[in-house]
Amino acid sequence: MGVAPGEVARRFVPLSEGGSIAYAETGEGEAIVLIHGTLMALEDVWLPLAPRLAARHRVIALDRPGHGFSTRRRLVDASPWRQAAAIREALDQLGLHRPVLVGHSFGATVALCLALSDPDAVAGVVAMAPLCFPEPRLEQILFGPRALPGLGDGLSQVLAGSLDRAMLPLLWRAIFLPQTVPPDFAARFPWARACGPARMIAEGEDAMTTWTALGRAAAAYPTCRVPVRFLGGTADLVVNNALHGALAATLMRGAHFTWLPGTGHMLHHFHQDRVVAEAEALTQAVATT
Repeated sequence: MGVAPGEVARRFVPLSEGGSIAYAETGEGEAIVLIHGTLMALEDVWLPLAPRLAARHRVIALDRPGHGFSTRRRLVDASPWRQAAAIREALDQLGLHRPVLVGHSFGATVALCLALSDPDAVAGVVAMAPLCFPEPRLEQILFGPRALPGLGDGLSQVLAGSLDRAMLPLLWRAIFLPQTVPPDFAARFPWARACGPARMIAEGEDAMTTWTALGRAAAAYPTCRVPVRFLGGTADLVVNNALHGALAATLMRGAHFTWLPGTGHMLHHFHQDRVVAEAEALTQAVATT
């Protein structure tokens, strides 16, 4: 899959410890930051959400560290807590004051970690189908071995030209189930930016950090001071929202969980109006305080 017509032009924020965060920006007003999930790049949240949000907001979408065009240090920056710290530094350099974070899947996990670690830097979080608690995951089997130093690098190079070519298109279709990939998105998303040896190593590192990272997060949920709106589909085959977002919401003071009937994991492609409404409600709440 080559470069798609929907690939968004990036700018780059250098990080103090090396590397950079790639981002796209549009609009003016109260800031909303979009953070993508697993096997994706920033276009996954930009294409369905940015046009709707930009009418009233400054919208920034990020490639998570190690994904898309953003970089990260091998074996150092994989944890969602480390990714949250890198994103926080980038947002500071962009002059964002207490933005609302809208994250999907692992991106929502990163957004929650940022809210937990630095609540004064975040106005609120819209967490779409987040991972919230440790559990065995398919990603740990499929990508975890690639996180191994040395062996994982060579394995990723070999699999990029063989197994990945067959497996990744199937996984991309599967994460949209029971819905199908919207034709316009399929044509515009730059699939080549969500695969390749380095990005698959990052996926493996992400997967293998969830045990300790989510254990730490779970212990911190009762202390959360940031308003959180959870969204989850009843037909999600990737994340069991009853055991993740819905349960996490019961542990956070003032958090709210909403079920989206019949919707799968990629809910932001089919419920854009609901996602936008939740984000705008959080920005309005900040404006009135």
